[in-house]
Amino acid sequence: MRAAGALLGLVIVLAIGYWVYKMEVTPSSSQGATAPIQQIDTAGVTSDLISIGQAEKLYLASHGTYATLDQLRLEGSLAFGSRRGYSYSVQVDGQHFNAVASPADSSKAGWPTFSMDETLQISRQ
Repeated sequence: MRAAGALLGLVIVLAIGYWVYKMEVTPSSSQGATAPIQQIDTAGVTSDLISIGQAEKLYLASHGTYATLDQLRLEGSLAFGSRRGYSYSVQVDGQHFNAVASPADSSKAGWPTFSMDETLQISRQ
């Protein structure tokens, strides 16, 4: 009788352990998990936006105004155009700028669009 109780307890502990493993280690798509490649690409895109923001701050310090993406490229502050399937654009309005990274690759339809302004805060849309 004692052996049967121990065996039943072991089975229950293993079942609970398996359930915790499935819930924590292997997240399902219903929990909002994203593919690793999407996580890598979006991290790279946010890094690119930070580079654009830093280049804008340097341009502002030396020219007294913010620059368009083409002006930053001409000055040599940026060396990339479209990366990781995203395209970048910068809108300048006096003492403000808004940098936007949007998916340009058809395989990335539905992926997020990122934007950043002069506060260097990145928002995800």
